[in-house]
Amino acid sequence: MKAVGFLNSLPIDDANSLFDVELPTPEFGPADLLVSVEAISVNPADAKRRIRTAVDQSHAKPFILGYDAVGKVEAMGADVSGFKVGDRVWYAGDVNRPGSYAEMQAVDHRLVSQAPKSVAPEAAASLPLVSLTSWEMLFDRLQVSTGAHAGTLLVIGGAGGVGSVTTQLARKLTGLRILATASRPESAEWCQQMGAHDVVAHRDLVAEVRKAGPEFVHYIAQYADTAQHWDAMCELIAPQGRIGTIVETDEKIDISALQGKSAALMWELMFTRSLFGTPDMAEQGRILSQMAHMVDDGVVSTTQTKAMRGLNAETLKDAHRLIETGSMIGKIVVTF
Repeated sequence: MKAVGFLNSLPIDDANSLFDVELPTPEFGPADLLVSVEAISVNPADAKRRIRTAVDQSHAKPFILGYDAVGKVEAMGADVSGFKVGDRVWYAGDVNRPGSYAEMQAVDHRLVSQAPKSVAPEAAASLPLVSLTSWEMLFDRLQVSTGAHAGTLLVIGGAGGVGSVTTQLARKLTGLRILATASRPESAEWCQQMGAHDVVAHRDLVAEVRKAGPEFVHYIAQYADTAQHWDAMCELIAPQGRIGTIVETDEKIDISALQGKSAALMWELMFTRSLFGTPDMAEQGRILSQMAHMVDDGVVSTTQTKAMRGLNAETLKDAHRLIETGSMIGKIVVTF
């Protein structure tokens, strides 16, 4: 099968930063689906892994990225239930296994659900990773209750893929007042389209939020730069509030600043369940099933803003270049 991989962590303009490769069709285990991939999206996680995982030592074999996919089931293991050959499915996969920059992919069926039926595969491909991250952030890490009607949520990085879905879910499934950060007129407009009640600038965040009304916010979902916004988040979080972040940092942050408010800091990584084979790993399949129904019911919209075509290194390099600008609104999708 055709695939795109890399061996060394190189700048994206290097000829070998990503390259075309021929690989055997993946072997699949008793709990796996073998999927013929139709469309993927490219995430910041893809670029981070390309840049960071082979700095000092090359991968022993081509490393296949890709953590979003929509495709059709070609075969399945003996322990799989709930799927049949020909089903169109979607998933974000598992960082321990080869990714979706390939014609075929093996994936644990517990991480998978039927794809939405009302949108094209490429539009659906914009959602799995960001949907899982957003859902887990809101309802597992920040412990927001669906139907909650009190409180304020600040989404830092509101125009990105995860911020876009977090805002939609919070607007549709809770009564929280939502403030989203954006730095440009077009990203501010996007945040409003996603459902933000207020849009505030990243710069001088404390003053901007308080100008919008609230002195404190009950929940913060941090999707931009944890260290850069740390002091502002500590100032803005309400007593007994909760901060969630997906962005790791090498800089030291003063977690004691949260002590006086008895505020919590929570990490979210949507790969945790698959990385550790947690007993509730199948929760990801259930979340994706709920998201598919919400897409088909018109409750949640897809976040595709840029479409490319072709399973080849040049197309995926172009996608990585855009991701690395840090200015993307919504998601880049690639159809095969």
